[in-house]
Amino acid sequence: MMTDAIDRYTDAIRTATIPAADSLAPNVVLDATVPNWRFTVRGAEAVKAELAHWYADPGQFEEIKRTDLPGGALVEFLLSWEEEGVPHLSHQAHVIQVSGGMIVRDTAWCGGRWGAALMAEMAEAEAGVD
Repeated sequence: MMTDAIDRYTDAIRTATIPAADSLAPNVVLDATVPNWRFTVRGAEAVKAELAHWYADPGQFEEIKRTDLPGGALVEFLLSWEEEGVPHLSHQAHVIQVSGGMIVRDTAWCGGRWGAALMAEMAEAEAGVD
């Protein structure tokens, strides 16, 4: 079921359990755009290995919005976590395609990983905006 596959995927992101994720099809494709780079990873094990680096620490969704699309969903989120005792955030959007109850493609855009110093700088810049 589409909802279950995407829910299990986002739960694996939140809990940093991507290596055990059971919602990825064997031939899944990750098409990722990250700061200053774009790349593609193919196959469940390769995608899990890549995403295990992205989501290495359990966190929580400060914001999460799902918009259902034909054959999948757009999932936008702001994820927070602590890494070596330092708070971090990441803002991402994923267009997830599902077939046969499994995720077959994730086209992802990531704004980067922001540590505490950068988060403070962004908050200060936002406070100065009228």
